[in-house]
Amino acid sequence: MAFTAKDVAALREKTGCGMMDCKKALTETIGDMEKAIEFLREKGLAAAAKKAGRIAAEGIVAAAVCKESGKGVLIEVNSETDFVSKNQDFQNFVKGCAEAVIKSGAATVEELLAAPFDDKLTVEEMLREKILTIGENIKIRRFVQFEGVLETYIHGGGRIGVMCAFDTDCADKPGFTEFAKDICMQIAAANPSYLCKEQVPEEVIEKEKEILTAQAINEGKPANIAQKMVMGRIGKFYKENCLVDQAFVKDPDQSVAKHTAAVAKELGGKVEILKFVRFEKGEGLEKRSDDFAEEVAKMAGK
Repeated sequence: MAFTAKDVAALREKTGCGMMDCKKALTETIGDMEKAIEFLREKGLAAAAKKAGRIAAEGIVAAAVCKESGKGVLIEVNSETDFVSKNQDFQNFVKGCAEAVIKSGAATVEELLAAPFDDKLTVEEMLREKILTIGENIKIRRFVQFEGVLETYIHGGGRIGVMCAFDTDCADKPGFTEFAKDICMQIAAANPSYLCKEQVPEEVIEKEKEILTAQAINEGKPANIAQKMVMGRIGKFYKENCLVDQAFVKDPDQSVAKHTAAVAKELGGKVEILKFVRFEKGEGLEKRSDDFAEEVAKMAGK
């Protein structure tokens, strides 16, 4: 029995499995839809697809850096429960995904899924295998890749991850690694939104001015006084949201910019923070809300 692209699409709709898996199943079963569904179930692929609909907002953020290529990646992979995020098999999978990004040069999650995980399986095939063996939905959510002089920091067992890139000729000098790690820890703790004030979009500043002006007027301040207050408070906005303007966590009396300049002078070379990325596990995702009483009632058939 022959089959068409519509049959492949229909099988995918019924099972939630990948297009290539559906095509293979129909090929193996000579186009028989019911047998193709059985084929996918026997392979465990349909079970993995069923789990894919479940909320996955736990997991870990991980980092990997290849010194030979100068490439690094920060990646977030989610699971359904925090328990699984502590599973060594899950952690090894996440590490393997980060390494696959560096090796393949993938720029999107879709490209990463199609990339080799090892010499046998693609990342997508390994992901399906982990869903089946671990028993939870697992999703590769996002990643960012940098190249150059890099430092990474993982906090709280993968709850927060940071990667920072530097422009420097002091990377091999004693003291630079400590400085770079301190900057990553600063980013993890203070959560800046931007590197410097020049990177803050104009519309963000204008909106902030609107809010601050309304606050000052509501406090009963005259318009001319309100305007002066707003300019002062915008300065505070920069100090809170721009990395280089933040108070350095190890020495709040100086800004990160001043600390960086001091380190450059001490090391006798150029030290500049170029860019950074900070991921916090599950930020912006819908969380699971387990109702134990409801679960027990369901088990009791009520």
